[in-house]
Formats: sequence, structure tokens, C-alpha cells
Amino acid sequence: MRSYEIGLVPGPVEVPMKIREAWLENYASADLEEEFFELYELDQSLAKLLLRTHNDIIITSGEAMSILWAALKCTLRTGEKLLCVSSGIFGEGFADMGRALEFDTQLVNFDYDDVADSQRVYDAVKNFRPKVITCVHCETPSGTVTPCLREIGKIAREFDALFVVDFVSSAGGVELCVDDCLIDIGLLGSQKVLSMPSSVSISSISHRAWEVIEQVNYSGYEAYLPWKNIPEKKFTPYTHDWQALQALNYALNLILNEGLEKSWERHAKVAKICRDLGKELGLKLFPKNELTSSPTVTAFYVPDKWTWRELDLALRSRGVVVGGNYGKLAGKVFRIGHMGSQADETRVLQAMEILREILR
Repeated sequence: MRSYEIGLVPGPVEVPMKIREAWLENYASADLEEEFFELYELDQSLAKLLLRTHNDIIITSGEAMSILWAALKCTLRTGEKLLCVSSGIFGEGFADMGRALEFDTQLVNFDYDDVADSQRVYDAVKNFRPKVITCVHCETPSGTVTPCLREIGKIAREFDALFVVDFVSSAGGVELCVDDCLIDIGLLGSQKVLSMPSSVSISSISHRAWEVIEQVNYSGYEAYLPWKNIPEKKFTPYTHDWQALQALNYALNLILNEGLEKSWERHAKVAKICRDLGKELGLKLFPKNELTSSPTVTAFYVPDKWTWRELDLALRSRGVVVGGNYGKLAGKVFRIGHMGSQADETRVLQAMEILREILR
């Protein structure tokens, strides 16, 4: 399929026409024109409003995985201590990356259907004394959202560690304040709640984080340091994507014009509809506590007497496409992505009615 009639994949999501229009403009060279840097600075200010932060904002080309690597490479040297708080695939992924980079890496593991417990995190940090702590706000494969970011942020400050948070699939659709949660490096992708292609990535960086980044002085492709003060320098480390920056401007304005609180409410309402209808159909939620279910994605167990492939093919035959899963959840748990443009009541009602007919 090149496109979906009723798409509910948990990213990339359906791109609204207004955002697609950015690629119709024949922009000039982003390296040369004052207007590009004015747009970059404007997008920085809008992203600060979205994330509720006074920290610096960096906007780079590429899918969000690039900035997950950047956050680690720019803050740690070989042998330094990394503590990864994990309740799912992406939490464990941070640890995999840390080991690959030869950091002294430790996991604080929680079950995939659960969320982090701040007391266990405190104990692990006290014993291990890491330089950097990572956490995932929304574990998309599990359909969970971590409720204790602020508590972990406080722990990081108490033990003088940097706090790195992946909110790739939550920011804009789930209540979040970077500054209140004491997040030093926050990581956001464009293909989730922002409803863009996976064209750009956004990082929020605190003063504390900049001090460490300058000490480490990593100089690879993902390096943050060359992106500091871009509007003032009028220079980027590589040629940026002007169309994507304009699309980001449209995307940020769509959410901010709706109102952050309204966006959170819309996502929460659609998520509840999805969960309630799923339970009516006899589906079992994957998170063991429904209160930890994410407003941006719902994870259900594949129903009895069905394989994931059979269910996927049956839904696709009716124009509905949802998400499968990865790792040890593959074939066992499927996901309905109601984030960004797909946090739409009519769309979810249509999809769940088709699912009802299929399971009948």
C-alpha cells in the first residue's frame, strides 16, 4: 500500500495537506539566505512553547534515532557511566547504544507492561552514580507513558547527572513540561504528534547539558556543539532542509493554535474511546494498569484464535492499517496510533467498528 484509507499506524502518521504544501515551494539555498535563519529561529521559539521550556532548541535533519545517538555521543566518553531507565524496547535500546559506544552501562529494568518506579531508580542511581540517566516518556511498543519524569529529574539533579528523555511519540499529545521535569536533553521526532514525515528532529538542551557537551567535544555527524547559536552565526554544519523547516513551522502552529491543553484533551479523549471500544470487543489492554496507558497509542494483545498476520490482513482488506510490534512483543501485541492528525474521533470510531465486524 502506498497510502492508507484509515491509517492508525503509531508513526509515521498521516500528514495533513497544509504541512505537505511546504514541499511545493521552490526554496532557495538554506546556506545563503537570511530568511532561512529567520525561519529557524521562529521554529525554535515555537518549539519552546510546545515543550514548555526556556532551554535551547536545536533542529536537525533526519529521523529521531539520530538525536538519540547524539544525546549519548555528545555527553559521554568511553568508560563513563550511563544508567538507562527501561520499561520497554526503546528504554533497552538506549542501553544497547551505550554498550555499543563502550560506556559503562547499567539498566534499571521494569516489565514491558509496567512503568518506572522512582524509588528503584533512586536506589540504582545512588549505587551506580552515573553521569547520564536516560528515560523514555512514551514506550510506543508497550502503549505506556512514564508518570514519574519529574521525580527522576530530581534524582538526576541530586546526584549531578544529566537527565535525557525520549519524548519522541508523546510531546504535543501528552502533558509535558521540560523545565518542570528538569530534563537536560529532550528528544522529539517529527513523524508522531507533529504529523510530519520523519524529516527533522528537535532537541532541547539545558545550560547544564551544554557544559558537558563542550567538555566532551564530540565532533561526529550527530554533534550538537556546531548547532549552538545557529541564528546568530548564520551557518549550519550541513545544508539544512528548508522545506522541512517550513513544514515544521506549519506543524507547530497547528498544535499551538489549537492550544496545548486542547491538544492534550483531544488525545486523551480519543485514547479513552479506543480503549473502551477495544474492551467492549473483548480485547485485553497490554499495560497492566490502564492509568499508565498513553494518550497517543493504545496497545492490545492480539485476540485469541487470531495470529497477528491474520488480523493485519483482515484489517488491511477493509482499508484499516494499525501497527504490529517488535522484539518479544512481536506477534503478541498490536498498536493503534491515535497521535497527531490521527487523534481523530471519527477515524478511531470507523476503525473500531471495522475491527468489531472482523472479530464477530
